[in-house]
Amino acid sequence: MDSDFLNVFTQPVPLREFLAENVIAQGEKRKLIKPTSSNSPKLEELKLLLVDWINTTLKEEHIVVKSLEEDLYDGLVLHHLLENLGSLKLDVDKIALTEKKQRQKLSVILDAVAKCLQLEESQLKWSVESILSKDLLSTLHLLVAIAKHFKPNLALPSNVQVETITIENTSRGLKTVNAVECITENKEKLEAQSQDDAFDELFSRAPDKLDAVKKVFLQFVNQHVGKLGLNVKDIESQFADGVILLLLIGHLEGYFLNLRNFFLTPASTMEMLHNVNLALDLLTDGGLLNFSVNSEDIVNGDVKTTMRVLYCLYSKYKTKET
Repeated sequence: MDSDFLNVFTQPVPLREFLAENVIAQGEKRKLIKPTSSNSPKLEELKLLLVDWINTTLKEEHIVVKSLEEDLYDGLVLHHLLENLGSLKLDVDKIALTEKKQRQKLSVILDAVAKCLQLEESQLKWSVESILSKDLLSTLHLLVAIAKHFKPNLALPSNVQVETITIENTSRGLKTVNAVECITENKEKLEAQSQDDAFDELFSRAPDKLDAVKKVFLQFVNQHVGKLGLNVKDIESQFADGVILLLLIGHLEGYFLNLRNFFLTPASTMEMLHNVNLALDLLTDGGLLNFSVNSEDIVNGDVKTTMRVLYCLYSKYKTKET
């Protein structure tokens, strides 16, 4: 017997009830938000924000949304929303009473969304059938995509994740797969990626400005390590052993660095790596470093990596100083 079939019946009672309420036809496959995630605070925050955004946008049309699943499935609200946000004129009736008409209306609306957002079919996380069947996960993905395109400054809560269960009714019974799905992006990750892109851009397309950026970083570093009687002239070589980086972090962050915990005069690559790894750990623990760094790159004198790490300190303390 299929182990997935047995798993369905060994799930906690709430999940068995959940599966009983969401009937999956033979040969059908559906992805749903699990009960364990349906009342999560971040998910509720996102739902409330989207409802408020829709109601504010459509206030003059006297449209009031209370439930994302129940009020959007027939296409009426989506129709008004797109016409209001994007000045899109859709060749469909405003009101569709029959399921056939609703399906046709949704098809036109979702085609317009995909075209406007320049999305390929493989990128879509919703469908006519999923919206029509009042699927919350698909409805959220659709609304978040529309909001990000038409209202990029809308303060969507970051990193909203839900536990999902994909259920497939096969000839051998129900097959289930559990997963975690992101509905909104992790802003910290995006900011780190943006930072990476900025340095890549600097090194590849604006090398003439590189010396000026180095000079800014050196002034910043010397402003602080100068108080310890140190002077830094070269980013590439003087951060490779991790000593100045550790002393700079200790000075700025107020850490007491015990000399027994690092090598003040490292005599080998292993000792240099130890120092750099300790510095990266301190930055991570302090919430300053939110992207991965290969410590060997710093030890090997990689300027781009070293500057990215220095920027973590510069962006925090330069702001405080100004």
